[in-house]
Parts: sequence; structure tokens; C-alpha cells
Amino acid sequence: MFSFAYPKLLMLLLLVPAFITMYAWARYARAKNLKKFGNLKVLAPLMPEVSPYKPPIKITLEMIALAMIIIAFARPWGGVKDEKTVKEGIEVVIAVDASNSMLASSTPDENGIDRMRTAKLILEKLINRLDNDRVGLIVYAGDAYTLIPVTSDYVSAKMFLNSIDPSSIDNQGTNITAAIDMAAKSFSEDKKIGKAIILITDAEDLEDPQSVMDAAKTAARNDIQLDVVGLGSTTPVPIPLKRGGYLINPETGEPVRTALNEDLATEIASAGKGIYVNASNNDALNELDKQLDTVKKTALESSFSAIHDELFAIFVWVALIIIVIDIFVLDRKISWLDKITFFKKEEKK
Repeated sequence: MFSFAYPKLLMLLLLVPAFITMYAWARYARAKNLKKFGNLKVLAPLMPEVSPYKPPIKITLEMIALAMIIIAFARPWGGVKDEKTVKEGIEVVIAVDASNSMLASSTPDENGIDRMRTAKLILEKLINRLDNDRVGLIVYAGDAYTLIPVTSDYVSAKMFLNSIDPSSIDNQGTNITAAIDMAAKSFSEDKKIGKAIILITDAEDLEDPQSVMDAAKTAARNDIQLDVVGLGSTTPVPIPLKRGGYLINPETGEPVRTALNEDLATEIASAGKGIYVNASNNDALNELDKQLDTVKKTALESSFSAIHDELFAIFVWVALIIIVIDIFVLDRKISWLDKITFFKKEEKK
């Protein structure tokens, strides 16, 4: 079946007879004006280079090319065919630390950009790279909460990511064990799908580091890769509060100072068969992206769609060839053809 995506554009084909009519009128007006100077048969030898055939040939070529271009713009379809699309990817659950320490600066400068903002920036860029993968989001402090289940809806994932606010969480702490356990339970039950957990943390103030190691090893035994992104500086900095001032240690009366525990973060990643990267590293995102590529990808979904067989290119090429031919067809006569007599009058005896 032959059809068009934009059939209304075919109305432009009316330009072809309109231009031909204008051309015919111009030729008629030219001949009429020449008659004012005398008989056309007498004037013809005075214009030896003028060809009576070339102009009609050129206008014919130009009108055919115009028609081909209009048809191409109307986007002709030659039929419908089925196309199968298979999306391959992995499932990724991102566990974001939302403890009070994430309000602290991510640099040695206590007035620098806070760790939570840094986490959101790097994760938003990471989600943009996930392509066909599914992503889930968990937030944790003293407990772990599912913010968004595993989904292919990246827009919602980024929206929920930007809504995380440590100051709105009452049960404070850094319960990484609960975060890993909940992340492991968030994946689909399909064992063929590759799975990875990305843990965002400063790895500080852990009450039971050994339980975290055990949780990471359990995830690895279940073929779940655990990667850790460290936030903050190894230089201790105070934790600012939204209402002003700093978080105070009730026992000492001094501001609480927090620092990134890179050694512990590296151990957690090692136990989870993943890698540790520092968010302040310019190449952190690329390293994390490469590590996720090592997780086995599998078909997450298949879909069939009917697509049209596009034919516009054929008409574009025909128009282009005709335009090139028209360029080399000049208005004047071809000299070597003048020497050939196609019709010879028979002389009377």
C-alpha cells in the first residue's frame, strides 16, 4: 500500500501546472513581441544561438524535479513492517545517606558545597547514563526507606532524588546495614537480570561496622554488585543547621565535626565485589559507569512496533539527478547538431 505521512503537502503539486501556464504565457508574449520586428522566419537567422527546443526541455526537467521534491516532503510510505525492539540492561538500586553529616561541606572548606548537593549532582548525571537500565532509590539514616521502587521512569527517579532532605528525617544515624538489606530486597525476583547497589555515604558513625561487612558479603553471594561513592573530605568539618549555627555535641558542648572514612568505605566496596570512588574525583562517574558495565546485561523487555517503509529518499535522488542534468542543458543550440540534417527536402525535377 502506498500512502503519505503529510498528504496535504501534495496540494503544492498545483504549482506545477501553474508554473507551466506562466511559462507558456511568457513564450507566447515573447513570440508576439518578436513579430513586431518582422516575420519570425526572417528573424531566426539573426538569432543563430537561440534554440527553440532547449527552453521546453529545461522547463520540463525543472517541473519534474519540483514535483519530486514536493512528493518527498509529503513523506511517501511504501507499506508497514513489524520491528522488534529488545531492551537490555541491569537493575540498579541507589541508596543515599540522608544523615545530618550529609549537610556538611564536601570539601575541606566548611563553607563549600554540601555533601547532599554533591550526591544529587553526581547521581543525576549517572541516571542520565543508565539508558535501558532500571533504577530504584532508597534513602537511609537511622533506618532505610524506599523512596521509589525499581523503575524505568528516570524522570520520576530524578524528581524523588532532588526531594531528599536530611533535616526532614527524625531518626538520625548511618544505618548502612539496613540500607544494603533493603536494597537487596528491592530487586525483581528474576535471577537472570544483573543487579547492582550504589551506596552513597561518608561511612562515618557506624555503630556496627562488622554487620555492614556481613550485609555486603551477603549481597555479593547473591550476585549483587555493591559499589560505594564516598562523599566529603578526610578533613573534619562542622555540620551546619538550616536554622543557623552548627550541630552541637550535647556531651561536650562543642560543634560536631565530620570527615569521610575512606578506609571503611573501601572495605565495604571490597566485601561487596564492587569498587570505591570518591565523588570529588573528576573521573569518579566514568569509573562507576565502567564498573556497572561489568554487570551482565539481559533482556528487560521486548516490544513490537509497526513502522512504515520510508520512500522519500528515492524521490530526493531523482530530483537531484534531474537538477544536475538541467544544469548542463543550456538555452543555446548545440553546435555539432547544426551540422546534421535530419530532414532533407526532395528536389523537384
